Amino acid sequence: MEEGLVVITKYVVLVIDAMALVVLAYGTVEAFAGVVRGVFVASATSDEERSVWLRFARRIVAGLTFQLAADIIETSIAPSWDDIGRLAAIAAIRTFLNYFLERDVVEVRGLKKERQASPE
Repeated sequence: MEEGLVVITKYVVLVIDAMALVVLAYGTVEAFAGVVRGVFVASATSDEERSVWLRFARRIVAGLTFQLAADIIETSIAPSWDDIGRLAAIAAIRTFLNYFLERDVVEVRGLKKERQASPE
């Protein structure tokens, strides 16, 4: 029974890691396209550029969240100090990114509200 659970866990971890890879790859391609578009379009504003980076940061956080889930599942079966260290590192990076992403989102929303409220 335990061996079967270990095998299932390995496949589940593999699938979740693949999902993380897809999210991260999609976010990277999307950000690259946004940056290229911003370079060649003269009317690109700083808000549009910041929006590209905020979307990219969200994709990174989502990918790290999937990786964190996979690592939690993997560590629950046979935890080693290496696994626990990797889990802690991913959790710390994700928390750090989330904090600064949320701060940027609040700042961008504040700037948009100020621009909408001020008469031009």
